[in-house]
Amino acid sequence: MTQVDTAETGQGGAGPRDSGPGTRRAGIRRAIRIGCRLGPWKRGPVLAALALLLGLFMLLHAKIPNRIGNFGSLAETVLPWFGLLIPVLLAGALWRRSASAVAALLLPVLVWLNLFGGLLSDKSHPDSDLTVVSHNVGADNPDPAGTAHDLAASGADMLALEELTQQARGTYEKELANAYPYHTVQGTVGLWSKLPLSDTQPVDIKMDYGPLAATKPVDIKMAYTRALRTTVATDQGPLAVYVAHLGSARVTPRAGFWTDSRDRGAQALGKAIAAEQNERVVLLGDLNGTMDDRAFADITSQLRSAQDAAGNGFGFSWPAKFPVVRIDQILVRGVKPESSWSLPATGSDHLPVAAGISW
Repeated sequence: MTQVDTAETGQGGAGPRDSGPGTRRAGIRRAIRIGCRLGPWKRGPVLAALALLLGLFMLLHAKIPNRIGNFGSLAETVLPWFGLLIPVLLAGALWRRSASAVAALLLPVLVWLNLFGGLLSDKSHPDSDLTVVSHNVGADNPDPAGTAHDLAASGADMLALEELTQQARGTYEKELANAYPYHTVQGTVGLWSKLPLSDTQPVDIKMDYGPLAATKPVDIKMAYTRALRTTVATDQGPLAVYVAHLGSARVTPRAGFWTDSRDRGAQALGKAIAAEQNERVVLLGDLNGTMDDRAFADITSQLRSAQDAAGNGFGFSWPAKFPVVRIDQILVRGVKPESSWSLPATGSDHLPVAAGISW
């Protein structure tokens, strides 16, 4: 009886031992093995969802509201860089061997190529009738004479300079006088030209420094004129040239992506261009924003970007040490952009941008 009782006890005790920690660990291992045997289309659902969200985010960027922190404009400013998330998600999909995630990545790839693929090819042509340069020379530029020399060496027919200070203005006028016999300065913007200028007038772009007022030099804050319009006499007839330096855009803890002054300036500049009687127009300047930003709709509906039409690559211009956005623009109407490029760095925190245009 003792032996029988022992055997029965052993059999009866199997149930409790099966429900112990060792059995639970074995069950977990079995579940993991079953999960690993999932088909490639069932693996990586989170990666697939993230890929679809990325594609929809880029596709519907114009629908992102600006009500909270101006987030829509901020997203559009750095929109090309969202493409860097594609190889990250692809690496995750390959690691998980997820066919569904790879398939889902087709959406952001196609959307990104549709938005920016055209910028990857070289659309420039060697010949042009005029070469124009725009450069924010920087209020804190330690070497304005060197910057003037570098700009003159470009051989451009016109130089648009922004963020001119009273102290540096004389240096630029002196250094550029031989190469550019005609020039005009209105407030903190100026145009130096090899061709005669006429009908020059300031353009009111309604400056307001807001939370950035404390960071601006006194002479910059006092000079509210930051845009001008002039007529350049060319062999093919008059050319209306605008030079502008719109308000700054900053990410601040309180305001988010603060662009109030810039946006008002863009609207005022758009109205001035809409009232322009000359069919041939060139806008040069530091607009403190990319042309993907909806805030510039009043301008981009009338003018086209030389970089988009005839550049090679994105043409990023700021910051000069490691450019990540193109906020220095050359836009045209009634003339043909033939080429667009960036010049080497000067003492400014912006790169100069150049374009060749033809009639």
